[in-house]
Amino acid sequence: MGHRNLKELLEAVGSPVDLLRNAQVGPNVYPGVPAEYTNWRDEQIAWQETCVLYNQTFHMAELMVEGPDAIKLVSSLATNSFATFEPGKAKQFVPCSPDGFVIGDVILFGLADDRVNLVGRAPALNWVTFHAQTGGYDVELTFDQRTALRDDLNRRHYRFQVQGPNAMAVLHKALGHEPADLKFFNMRTETIAGKDVMALRHGMAGQPGWELFGPFEDYDAVHEALVAAGEEFDMKLVGGRAYGSNAIESGWIPSPLPAVYTGDSLKDYREWLPAVGYEASASLGGSFLSSDIEDYYFTPWDLGYGHLVKFDHDFVGREALEAKADDEHRTKVTLVLDDEDVTRTLGSMLNPAGERAKFIEWPNAVYSMHQYDDVKVDGETVGVSTWICYSANEGKLMTLAVLDSEYAEPGTEVTFVWGEEGDGTAKPTVERHVQTEMRAIVNPVPIVGAVRTSYAPGGWRAARA
Repeated sequence: MGHRNLKELLEAVGSPVDLLRNAQVGPNVYPGVPAEYTNWRDEQIAWQETCVLYNQTFHMAELMVEGPDAIKLVSSLATNSFATFEPGKAKQFVPCSPDGFVIGDVILFGLADDRVNLVGRAPALNWVTFHAQTGGYDVELTFDQRTALRDDLNRRHYRFQVQGPNAMAVLHKALGHEPADLKFFNMRTETIAGKDVMALRHGMAGQPGWELFGPFEDYDAVHEALVAAGEEFDMKLVGGRAYGSNAIESGWIPSPLPAVYTGDSLKDYREWLPAVGYEASASLGGSFLSSDIEDYYFTPWDLGYGHLVKFDHDFVGREALEAKADDEHRTKVTLVLDDEDVTRTLGSMLNPAGERAKFIEWPNAVYSMHQYDDVKVDGETVGVSTWICYSANEGKLMTLAVLDSEYAEPGTEVTFVWGEEGDGTAKPTVERHVQTEMRAIVNPVPIVGAVRTSYAPGGWRAARA
């Protein structure tokens, strides 16, 4: 007999860690675009040196929330404040569990006083949907599934981003006038190819840029106009391989495991979640191993979101976060892996079967929905590594990690453990292999100097906040 919901599934399997570490799905995919338009190296380099066009239309889900209680609903779930939020603005939406661990994060677009759109991965959207349906809120929801889980390429909206040093020149040509000096995460309506377009000031890899979205039926007209405008500015289109690696330079951890698998207060939620949904099948991978699923949970501070947590409103998880606020928090860092150790690990592919390390895919080496690799000092775990990618801009294999604060100082040497225990789990992306260790040096996050400046006080983001 099949399980009716996540609660029943977890009761049957006993260990959520075993369930997810052996889930039969690989990493997040980027459908609707080619793997490469030119080659992923040039596409990476272009977002720092010239300009790129990201096509974000197909790989994210959307949840439109409309009605008198739209803001009331999302504010009751958000760790960050809505005190000054208004239509024409966007924000990072970071909900937490009652125990103060992150459920997920998405971008929330304020479209009207009674309408917001949340765009990103499923866990945060599921959380909002559950509370909308069970909390007595006067709202209507419209869910638009990501392309990988539907039978057609149609979407409610297209979504593009023009990014890089030449981005404003490309936008100038596409618009026919100088782009407005928008504040960060502010929006305005523009016209491209005769179509109304919503423009959001944003930047995927730290460079100034605009995100553009509108009705899906305008996809071709707007896309063609942007491509034509970018020709003289050496704008590159970004394929799926390069797209998944931009987070390593911006410092954003894309895939925290949703903290929903434990806690009596979440029993009703697990009963509401399906037995075949995201939370039931999202794979865990990597060398970090604990029998306690809560060791895979993150707080907002772990992910660099501590500055977003505001106690000026009531929200789910507030009491737990207030109790954690003055604790010593782990720190998000970039790890730069040692060149010699990376070369040795790659060279093991030429060894006999049974003596090879886990294969390193390029540029994005993540092989599960939620990558957790062990980071050690003197044989003791001091943190976990998440996203792992090669950057042609830096010429390094790097990871985004969360470390105990005493080991997070730039220049600290740590040991990164690559590959899974016991020849590897049963995930289809995991071949039989042996674990290996690579030295790594702690670096700031974001690692790219220009990106780091843009996030700092006085950078273009802060100046327009």
